[in-house]
Amino acid sequence: MNERETLRVNERGHLEIGGADCVELAKQFGTPLYVFDEAHIRTMMRVFRDTLEEEYDGNGLVLYASKAFSCKAIYRIAAQEGIGVDVVSGGELYTALCADFPAARICMHGNNKLPAELAEALENGVGRIVIDSFLEADRLEEEAARRGVVQTVLIRINPGVEAHTHAYVQTATPDSKFGFSIYDGSAEEITRAVLSKPHLRLVGYHCHIGSQIFEKQSFVLAVQKNLAFLAEMKKKLGFEARELNLGGGFGVWYTDADPKLRPADYRGYLSALIAAVKKGCAELGLNLPFLMLEPGRSIVGEAGITLYTVGAIKEIRGLRKYVAVDGGMFDDPRYCLYQSKYTAILANRADEAPTERVSVAGKCCESGDLIGVDMNLPSARAGDLLAVFTTGAYNYSMASNYNRNLIPPAVLVKEGKADYIVAPQSYEDLVRNDVLPKSLR
Repeated sequence: MNERETLRVNERGHLEIGGADCVELAKQFGTPLYVFDEAHIRTMMRVFRDTLEEEYDGNGLVLYASKAFSCKAIYRIAAQEGIGVDVVSGGELYTALCADFPAARICMHGNNKLPAELAEALENGVGRIVIDSFLEADRLEEEAARRGVVQTVLIRINPGVEAHTHAYVQTATPDSKFGFSIYDGSAEEITRAVLSKPHLRLVGYHCHIGSQIFEKQSFVLAVQKNLAFLAEMKKKLGFEARELNLGGGFGVWYTDADPKLRPADYRGYLSALIAAVKKGCAELGLNLPFLMLEPGRSIVGEAGITLYTVGAIKEIRGLRKYVAVDGGMFDDPRYCLYQSKYTAILANRADEAPTERVSVAGKCCESGDLIGVDMNLPSARAGDLLAVFTTGAYNYSMASNYNRNLIPPAVLVKEGKADYIVAPQSYEDLVRNDVLPKSLR
């Protein structure tokens, strides 16, 4: 088990998260259940916020990446911690606004923002919109002109940095649906186009090189390439970017193949990035830009676990043993998407050493419905409580009602006490939007 302040084994041999006994949580709220440790979330937000404050004179803003985990509670916590958020859809924007999050600290991304989403952003005074296509720039200019406003924007650029991570989460390689390449002339072309639009105020650029990155050099290289482009635009167009959003992608621990980072260790990643910005600007004669970061997964990933109840167990002699749980790809599709690896224990027998290697299967009608393969566990029995670690990011946010399963609720734990932050679904919720046309009545 990863040694961090959010998890421990108590005197009863049960797993605890945030001071709450997981066995008791399962009794109170049922399973499957997403569980989040509030203290860990706040700690991670403060690490990034305070490092910017101390090492970059506060000339920046941490933006929580909503796609990792979006609900009203996470936005309220972000507001209380004085950070911003980025959103990539009308739904994420609406959720943030429902939590009274300050619109001026919201940054909207997306490679194909819908006209309605752009309108919603303008109507609610979103602080920044990141342009990702020529069509979007034209649409945004028209919408802003219609309202008589000038919208602050950034342009997403593609620096061509290949982060050492899964191909599906690399977003700045030459072949990507995101951003304008700085090498084929398109980044310069869109810069010229946006600068010509009277209702768009271009203040800088955005890039994001991928996710689950551990090596600092990828971030440093991205800084260098971005700053070189900024210097080129200053020389060619007389435009000096005042803001630079360097995205996120800081990795988290899933298994012992990953580094076991403490919250303070993330300061080192940010320190290296800040040092590269200062050095590059000094060498290129640029003013230090307002710096933004989007550390979503690293804020909530390890703060969350998922609890399941073990059901059927199937052993195929000489081949594999399946331990089935009451969840599956409907609450965690990441194995199906990326073959993501996790660490799990039996939360009700957390002090027992693993004795066998099993595949944890879900309950969906899909052969590929797996939580993980080759997971080391004690010999599981029906009724045991399985805890899967580091499920705070991209689990609830990717959940679905496949097979008409209910998306599990989520609870927030603080000092041993838990409350819902996402209420349980009901069967009535499943059919709420179903409509029987007159021809079938």
